[in-house]
Amino acid sequence: MSDLWIKSCKMKRRAKLPLVSVIIPTYNRGWIIQEAIDSVLDQDFNDYELIVVDDGSEDNTLEILEAYGKAIKVLQQGNRGVSAARNRGIEEATGRLLAFLDSDDLWLPKKLSTQVKFFENNADALINQTQEIWNRNGLRVNPKKRHHKFSGMIFERSLELCLVSPSAVMIAKDLFDTVGVFDENLPACEDYDLWLRISCRYPVHLTDLPLVIKRGGHDDQLSKGVGLDKYRIQSLLKIIESDLLLPQQYRAAITTLKEKCKVYAGGCRKRGRIQEAEYFYELAEKYR
Repeated sequence: MSDLWIKSCKMKRRAKLPLVSVIIPTYNRGWIIQEAIDSVLDQDFNDYELIVVDDGSEDNTLEILEAYGKAIKVLQQGNRGVSAARNRGIEEATGRLLAFLDSDDLWLPKKLSTQVKFFENNADALINQTQEIWNRNGLRVNPKKRHHKFSGMIFERSLELCLVSPSAVMIAKDLFDTVGVFDENLPACEDYDLWLRISCRYPVHLTDLPLVIKRGGHDDQLSKGVGLDKYRIQSLLKIIESDLLLPQQYRAAITTLKEKCKVYAGGCRKRGRIQEAEYFYELAEKYR
């Protein structure tokens, strides 16, 4: 067997790898997962693999996934949360670019092709997101001014609340080797945590086209949970202690941390959680 023949076989295998890996994490979303998958399969771009990570569903999700056959790659695991599901998808992905889609959201047909073209025209870019159409309980709603997306170095703007949506991003897979993956210890705001780690070092580019339908209002939506600022505070503590921030970023992060600690502590006190309130009041005064 000649070295030339072996090299030829390796090149053919590499040539078959997709440019984009699409990752959909899901848990008990049999009632809606098919719409998300179909919105990927209906893209006008086809150089991709679709990985669906089932995070221990107990409904009919697996039955629905199996009906797609080889059109999708299904990974199963015990229920470990959305971060673990996304991380499993990242680990298994073979594409150079990764795109995430939450199982209750939808893509418009040009989502992948538009972002791939962006990366082709911007060789140094590592992350790009698009605009979104917001839908709550079947009705279109307009995002508030504070949810307005920006392009470039958005770290300071992203401290108050998450300005990047998982369903809207496309990311160079190599970036995760530098910044790490989703924090599996965070039950919520895991995306806020990741975007802080990215945006303090790299520009987050915006394609100013609404190519995602972001749906909300349903009972199993993670972002409906109360006390989300508790997890944002954890993320802020991590980034403050990381030695990654420039002086201006560090000061901005501390200002936001103090504000969120005081607001969250006030909420704890109103609900009679006095010891928890005191902890966050003290935490607000720890950093100067």
